[in-house]
Amino acid sequence: MIRFGVIGTNWITEKFLDAAEQTGELKLTAVYSRTADRAAEFAEKHGAGHTYTDLEEFAASGEFEAVYIASPNAFHADQSILCMNNGKHVLCEKPIASNGAEMKRMIEAAKENGVLLMEAMKTTLLPNFKAIQSNLHKIGKVRRYVASYCQYSSRYDAYKEGKILNAFKPELSNGSMMDIGIYCIAPMAALFGKPESIQATAFMLDTGVDGEGSILFQYPDHDAIVMFSKITDSHLPSEIQGEEGSILIDKFSTMENVRIVYRNGETENISVQQNENSMYEEAAEFASLIREGKLESAVNTFENSLTVLEIMDLSRRQIGLVFPADEVTS
Repeated sequence: MIRFGVIGTNWITEKFLDAAEQTGELKLTAVYSRTADRAAEFAEKHGAGHTYTDLEEFAASGEFEAVYIASPNAFHADQSILCMNNGKHVLCEKPIASNGAEMKRMIEAAKENGVLLMEAMKTTLLPNFKAIQSNLHKIGKVRRYVASYCQYSSRYDAYKEGKILNAFKPELSNGSMMDIGIYCIAPMAALFGKPESIQATAFMLDTGVDGEGSILFQYPDHDAIVMFSKITDSHLPSEIQGEEGSILIDKFSTMENVRIVYRNGETENISVQQNENSMYEEAAEFASLIREGKLESAVNTFENSLTVLEIMDLSRRQIGLVFPADEVTS
């Protein structure tokens, strides 16, 4: 059994713990929180025997060998590096860092310490994403990739009332692109790599982060369009258009229903069974890599994570989205 600790005690950690339990290979033993009461409450609820309010003490603990990090984006790099410097394997929530420069520091720390580092990008590990990869040839030459993830945030209601929550704070490296746009960008990068050119537009909120945006990418023989929003909803499917047909994808972040519509009108359902908890595959991948002594995922690779961050870095520069983390040099 792999003992692990968590940084972050929010709903996403709760969902990950359910997925971790389902693997049968991961056991929560330690909880870090800034407040002792919250750490104790969370630990008691999930059966963890050790709590910490000091991050250095947590990272140095001998009570676990791996850590799941689900703190605000701005803290990902430093917390991951601290844990890796203490010999811990790290699974860090997406986006794994604020920018590409931070990611390079994280990769260096992982290699120096001989530990596993993986981004918790669930979508690229889903069975239905693998189904897309294995069936992509059926639609002929790919000519367009269209991905949309627009989900109205309850936090936007608070924003309109004058209360600024974490989702809209640039000091935490947040915003629509970082929070949900990445779900459109990461699968694109996994399928097609880095684009030749990028054109980004966005509606910027008064706090300095993007409420919604769109990005146009150009590849040698096709283009790609991603649309994301935390201030509107969308009910459109996403699709990959080829010369012989299109792959249609419902609910892009979890890819629950995937089918091919051929030019002749015929359809083929290529969906496969997935775990109800969409984080199960990432938990299973993390556990498997640790068990096998591997230091990098073959799916959520360092290269893919860095490519996504560099795409978002350039896109953010074009829309004027600057984080305090961008001004920190290694």
